[in-house]
Order: sequence, then C-alpha cells, then structure tokens
Amino acid sequence: MSDIQTRKRILTGDRPTGKLHLGHYIGSHRHRLAFQEQYECFFLVADLHMLTTKPDKESILAISDNARSIVMDHLAIGIDPKTATFCLQSAIHETYELQLLISSLITVERLLQLPTIKDMAAAANMEQIPYNLLGYPVLQAADILLPRANLVPVGKDNESHVELTRQIARRFNNAYGEVFPLPEAYVVGGTLVGTDGQAKMSKSLDNAIFLTDDAATVRRRVNGMYTDPNRVSADVPGRVEGNPVFIYHDFFNPNKAEVEDLKSRYLTGKVGDVEVKEKLANALNNFLDPIRERRAKYEAETGIVDELLYEGTLRAREEAKATLLAAKQAMGLAGVWNRISRGAERRRKKAEAAI
Repeated sequence: MSDIQTRKRILTGDRPTGKLHLGHYIGSHRHRLAFQEQYECFFLVADLHMLTTKPDKESILAISDNARSIVMDHLAIGIDPKTATFCLQSAIHETYELQLLISSLITVERLLQLPTIKDMAAAANMEQIPYNLLGYPVLQAADILLPRANLVPVGKDNESHVELTRQIARRFNNAYGEVFPLPEAYVVGGTLVGTDGQAKMSKSLDNAIFLTDDAATVRRRVNGMYTDPNRVSADVPGRVEGNPVFIYHDFFNPNKAEVEDLKSRYLTGKVGDVEVKEKLANALNNFLDPIRERRAKYEAETGIVDELLYEGTLRAREEAKATLLAAKQAMGLAGVWNRISRGAERRRKKAEAAI
C-alpha cells in the first residue's frame, strides 16, 4: 500500500466566487501547503455552497472560470498536482443523495443555533433565511462524510459546523451501524484586514491584493493603503498597533530587523509612510514572485487545470459511491429496489411463459 493511501484525509475547499487574494492565503491556503506533506488532501470547489448566497444566473455562468482560477491559484502557491485531489462539488451527485438521507438526523432548531447562518444571511442582505442556506451545514456534512475525511480545516467561526457533522455521524452510526469516521476540526488562524483598514480583505469591497496581481498593481494598491489617519506628516509619531501597513509587514516581510526598525522610527516620527509602503511593496512582490513563476509554468501546460479537476472529480465520485452504498446498506435502503424489481421480473417472466 502506498504512503498516500495510508495517510489520513483532509477535506477543505473554496466557493467559486472569484480570484483568491492574500486574505485567503493567510486565513487558509498557507496551512494547506503544510497539510499536503502529512495528509491526503481533497480540495473541493464548492459551487453548491455558492448557490446559498449567489444563486443568480450570472454567478452560475462564472463557475467554470472561477473554478479554474481557484485550482490554478493552488498550483501557483505550491500545491503538488500529483498528490492533491481537486473536485467539483456539483458533479459529485452522491452529495445530493447523502444530504437528503442525513437531513432527518438533525432539527431545524439545531441549525438555527449556528450563528454563521444568520451572519451569512445578513452579509448577503437577505431579509429571510432560504431553505438551502439553513441546510448549508447539512450539505457541508455530506461533503465531509462522503470521502470519510478525518480532518477538516476551518476558521473559528465554522468550527461548530464540524461539530454538527460529528453529531450527524454519531447519530447515523448509532442508528444503523458504523459507517462514518468522526471528523476532527482543525482551526486555522489568521485574518487579514483589507487595504482600507475597515474590514477583512474582500473582492466585493475592493480592498484586496490578489495572488494574480502583477508588481505594478501591488505597488499601486499598497500606495493607496490606509495607515494612521491622525498622522498628518512624517515627523509626527504614528500608531503601529492595528496599522494595516505594519500588519502586512508582520505577515509578509521576512526581514524582521527591517520591520522592527520601521516600527521604531514610525513610533517616534522619523520615517514617512512613503518609505514604509515602498518596503512593504518590495516584500509583497518578493513573496508573490515565486507564485507568479509557478503560475506561468502551469499556464504554459494547456488544459492541465481542466484535467486535474476532471480526474479529481472522478476519483471523488468513486469514493462517494462507495460511501453512499455503505450508508444505504447500513440503513437497509440498498435492497428495497432490488426486492421490488426482482418481484416484478418474476411476474413478467411468469406472464410470458403463460402465453
């Protein structure tokens, strides 16, 4: 048995709503680079989850391009295409079926206890919670259970979703027999404020630096960054704590001596924003340069992203089929149609013999 077959599994993913940015990298994707060394990784393009808040036709038609962009971003940051399994959620038809089967194991009241549901509705300007958003955590449970994932990396706000999945798996196993392993949540830390200093980095707020940005775009975005609004000139002592420019320096500038020198001079009014931002732009471009090089390499391999998504989805479907069959057999559902069809076939043959 190969090493990859003996490693525990991880499932994580992204909704195909646009390009990935530095906030995604800090919050989740940097951890995926470490995970791929230890775990068998399934990376889900969660287009069904996208429908909970973006069901419009325009967003749906953009899924293909956004899915390709997400996979390319993974390759660009260093995810190994030989070991990672990229899969398209909507093409794994067993997901729909398992979601229905396990939905009887959880109550509406339990789902309403999850704060993320109301938060997502508010963020999408929904006055009422639609059925598919309320059932979002059950769909997420199906995603996790079908490949029998052992570990699920999530932000702190989604830790309760993994606990819900564990609850569903326990109830299923207790009612019908052991089918599902109980997944563990791995809480990944780190959020990155947007360049406006007002909210998390987001494409919709136009406060993001994307993994696809070229060097000139990065410099332009850094030059427009929010700093200390009370600092009217370079000789006025400034605030470092909570200052987005220094938050980015701490994350992306490996020259810690330079960062500490900039902070010290900033606090005493001995350095201007121009120099601080110039060195940040240099650090960000140094960070992004290897990503750009890998992207160029993979972009030269025509069709590689489509092939990875296609082959990965086929593999995920095989895993899902096996798991769904095991679940239906445990429940007793697998034999219902077979018994009925055999009875019908016997009747048909008897009628044919009487002619």
